[in-house]
Amino acid sequence: MRIVLDGRSLTLEQVALAAAGGARIEIAQAARERVRAARKLVDRIAESGVPTYGINTGFGTLAEVSIARPDLQRLQRNLILSHAAGVGSPLPPEATRALMILRANVLAGGYSGIRESTLDLLVSLIERDVLPIIPEKGSVGASGDLAPLAHLALVLIGEGEAVFRGARLPGREALSRAGLAPVVLEAKEGLALVNGTQAMQAVGALALLDAESLLRISSIACAMTVESLMGSHKPFLAAIHRIRGQRGQMEIAREMRALLAGSEIERSHQGPECEKVQDPYSLRCSPQVHGAAADGMRFVRETLAIEANAATDNPLVFVEGHGEADLAGEVIVSGGNFHGQPISQALDLLAISCTQLQTISERRVEQLVNPSLSGLPPFLAQNSGLNSGFMIAQVTAAALCAESKVLAHPACVDTIPSSAGREDHVAMGMTAALKARTVVENAKSGLAIELLVAAQALDLRLPLAPGAGVRAAHEVIRGKVPHMSEDRELHRDIAAVREMLPQIEANARKAARLS
Repeated sequence: MRIVLDGRSLTLEQVALAAAGGARIEIAQAARERVRAARKLVDRIAESGVPTYGINTGFGTLAEVSIARPDLQRLQRNLILSHAAGVGSPLPPEATRALMILRANVLAGGYSGIRESTLDLLVSLIERDVLPIIPEKGSVGASGDLAPLAHLALVLIGEGEAVFRGARLPGREALSRAGLAPVVLEAKEGLALVNGTQAMQAVGALALLDAESLLRISSIACAMTVESLMGSHKPFLAAIHRIRGQRGQMEIAREMRALLAGSEIERSHQGPECEKVQDPYSLRCSPQVHGAAADGMRFVRETLAIEANAATDNPLVFVEGHGEADLAGEVIVSGGNFHGQPISQALDLLAISCTQLQTISERRVEQLVNPSLSGLPPFLAQNSGLNSGFMIAQVTAAALCAESKVLAHPACVDTIPSSAGREDHVAMGMTAALKARTVVENAKSGLAIELLVAAQALDLRLPLAPGAGVRAAHEVIRGKVPHMSEDRELHRDIAAVREMLPQIEANARKAARLS
């Protein structure tokens, strides 16, 4: 797998491929030329002695303190050491790799002033799978993810810790075993390594990609429940959704129609003998609820895709050829592109969107297990009373929803000033990313529960066959998880269905002829 970084064209799918490991990373030649040009400007200013933030001054509220030329290397090293103040569990390997490729791509954009050799060392870490230990907590999202990125930079200078071939090692030893040597940072390089939004972006991008898959799974789970409860297909008619005009809603309704097509169950209760007038909202309004989540995720994707190629350093280095019409000549200028508010706000929306999918799914599980609502045996148990069936599966779904509802409270509206008031408004973007990741994980389990419970209910509708997409999903589940005729350890079944989610999605969508 070959990924070429140029600071302008990295996709979220490429980030996911790199996160899985084994990527071969190259820096585009044009990007290398931009990096060299920006570095020449930094070197000239460092030699001139003209006070310039990030090159020969202190940082934050110490920006007015000038640093002598002989101390510039020490200044950059001290910056990394002092900013590596993260706590908590390390980022998972996938998120660490994602963070590294995102940061390398930003540096390849040529606005950071880093040396080409330092960028090459970061790329080598990715290719040789030297994974810095990066604590998850300690970032307020401005000036970017300072603490997480400093822990990454520690390994580049031979400090900190890293995992290499399964062993957690001191940074210098990990580099040595990988055939690499640490770098001595020059002017501006320390700041170039720690200013940016790549930690929140890495965690958030991987969570988004999982969430997009869950959105598709949610349609399948809902369709299975509709069939299990002998629900009406009419609420999914295209005309209903067309006259409202919400894009996500129309897309979900189309998916539902495709998944339910060819249903014998639906044909069995179309006549005047059917006593139902309207289905509960959790079935009837699923396109409206799932569709709002789809539209929310669309916004999140757009934001994260832009950020993957955004210059988020400070100060920014502009040289001839960058094409910025509002700048005259070569300049180094301070700004605020490191501020994580766009990412934080988007990831809060991701958590909200996935919580919506969970809460409506849990209500459908209640519809399935409650005999007064379903017309099926209590908790779908044979010999109920002796067997509890899926009673506690619904309780677990409710517990997951409760946690996700708490986590759906936005982080982006919070702010605690730092750096003696200089950084007086922050984004809490990493907090938003970690919350979103947890909500997505909860949603995976919640939807697995609905799929499991709906499969049991579909068994009770035999020999009537459901729609083609529903039938395919049911067959995948039954390929590994048998019908529950008497109580057993449900956690094993939930875990098995959760593990099968990609296969369930693929087979159901193929059978329904959904692209």
